[in-house]
Amino acid sequence: MNILGVIFFALSAIALMSVPRRWAVIPLLMGVIYITHGQAVNLGGIKLPVFRMLLGVGLIRIIVKGEGFAGGFNLIDKLMLLLGGWLFFASFFHEPGAAAAGPTFIVGKVAEISLCYFLVRSFCQDMDDFASIMGVIAILLVPIALEMIQEKFTEINLFSKTFGGVKEAVVVREGELRARGPFRHAILAGTVGAALVPIMLGLWRRKPGAAKIGLIACLTMVASCASSGPILSLIFGLMGVFLWKFRHLMNLVRWSIPVGLLVLHMVMEKPVWFLIGRLSMGGSTGWHRSKLIDSAIRYFGDWWAFGTDHTRSWMPTGVTFSEEHTDITNYYLAFGVMGGFLAVLLLIGMVWVAFKWTGPMIDAIPEETDENGDRFMIWCMGSSLFSHVATSISVAYYDQSVFFFWFSIATLSSLSWIRFGLPENSLAAVPGADNPASKMQYSS
Repeated sequence: MNILGVIFFALSAIALMSVPRRWAVIPLLMGVIYITHGQAVNLGGIKLPVFRMLLGVGLIRIIVKGEGFAGGFNLIDKLMLLLGGWLFFASFFHEPGAAAAGPTFIVGKVAEISLCYFLVRSFCQDMDDFASIMGVIAILLVPIALEMIQEKFTEINLFSKTFGGVKEAVVVREGELRARGPFRHAILAGTVGAALVPIMLGLWRRKPGAAKIGLIACLTMVASCASSGPILSLIFGLMGVFLWKFRHLMNLVRWSIPVGLLVLHMVMEKPVWFLIGRLSMGGSTGWHRSKLIDSAIRYFGDWWAFGTDHTRSWMPTGVTFSEEHTDITNYYLAFGVMGGFLAVLLLIGMVWVAFKWTGPMIDAIPEETDENGDRFMIWCMGSSLFSHVATSISVAYYDQSVFFFWFSIATLSSLSWIRFGLPENSLAAVPGADNPASKMQYSS
């Protein structure tokens, strides 16, 4: 870690410990968005990027200040703990020294995703908190968008020259420069921007200026990465926003999706998951993503129990970091490789519960008193999660992009107390916010 990284971490850590709760996520976000994984400390062979160290500082803050969770300990919280515990248990059934496996690796992975989730749960406790956080995110994304534009003109990644951890030269595919900013892959950079577009639309009534700035920044990130995946992520997110006008028909929409896929599966020459390859544009690896799902089903017996250390036989290509693995470009299957089918089900379970709670949260806010457009905002939060959920079929999140996936689930989980019909934006009425005695009152 260079001197600039040390200074940035120190200032972010001090701010994270000292600012009011509502703003505590901001220094954390600055470490997530601006600092690459190249800025890290090695402790006994364990690599701790600035991102993970700031998560540790955030945990210390919660413990020292005794900050609880809005609505108490809920079902998604329990599923998160179950996922972490199961992944750790399953890690002992992997081969010693296997790549991306074993207790040491899993402890780091579990700490990363669970702290992303639980810190956001603690720092974001009502709609005012969420709107404030998103307003700041909109501004923080502007330098990222500007840097990605300059990558398209100079073919140089400035984050590499400043912090390292990402390649300096910009990747070119079929004549298109694929900007990545501080992320380790252009697809991840574009996906983060695409999935935030629905929330920027939802922010429009509360903070129109920040919403416009954020929307431009997000769309710039999608365009600059020159990847088809983020374009599809954007389409899925906007599709979710569009369905706001037809929300009373959502039961029909929900059932039509699996039924439609089943019909396609029966009439298509190849299994329905090969639609991913057909939807891909340009030079993307859509076929690889379809074939990966096909192979995971074919080799289900190898990984269903506790995961596997050998996926190289699944595909004709491998990865540089291990001779035993192929490129797992699927977030659900990535959890399956680490912890078996139960890990996949727990991840899907958290997503399902978050979607299930979204409707009651909207219904609990009286339409006639919704001056801030919070009903539409919550719908847009669900649309953003839908974008992540669809993208996860063809993208395995890693580096700082992980934060934005779990941020989407954590914010819906944190605001789920609204579904009980408690007074809107009344923090004092939020069980677990200021009254420790009520932290367990509203669990599911």
